[in-house]
Amino acid sequence: MKFYDFLRGVAVAIIWTINGRITYMNRDKLPKDDNYVLVGPHRTWWDPVWYAVAAYPKHFIFMAKIELFKFKPLAWLIKSAGAFPVDRENVGPSVIKYPVRELKSGKRSLIMFPSGSRHSDDLKSGSLLIARMAGKPIVPAVYQGPVKFSQLFKRHNTTINFGEPIYIERADKLNAENIAKYTDIMQAAFDKLDDEINPDWQYIDPKRIQKK
Repeated sequence: MKFYDFLRGVAVAIIWTINGRITYMNRDKLPKDDNYVLVGPHRTWWDPVWYAVAAYPKHFIFMAKIELFKFKPLAWLIKSAGAFPVDRENVGPSVIKYPVRELKSGKRSLIMFPSGSRHSDDLKSGSLLIARMAGKPIVPAVYQGPVKFSQLFKRHNTTINFGEPIYIERADKLNAENIAKYTDIMQAAFDKLDDEINPDWQYIDPKRIQKK
């Protein structure tokens, strides 16, 4: 855990150096005495770090594609930061069991992106399933700031905004109807948080621009 704190300090120093100050909104809405699933739209490859920094002193785990663990020095570093591997082509039960166990009996919360990718807008049900099995709330968050690496060095304004926790009723089975209900609640929360920061801000996927 101490190394996680050290990495957080390094991350803060790097963020301050290349991107400047980050504005945090509504941090008081983060549960203080319990674990939770922090969810947000996936807009950059670095937003897990930004979220973890913003929600400190809570410690987090997060999913990372298994390919990142093939290089041992990198694998050691991201594991120390809380990452655990996910094989997107062969998703096994450990993808659910490990974060559920950590949320229920560990000291770390989970950062998760319901869309699963920076290049998708469709919200999937994995975060709902994990939160329901662990009996923990989902906390929505949004990132507004640079979305391309080159933009980081221009010191554009960056803001993280947190929303009210979303509690999944234990009696609600995750059938198609309830999945639709809760994903709609999450999307509405994301839209509200974006509007609170800057209603004119729009996320533009750099990959989609390149394809045009």
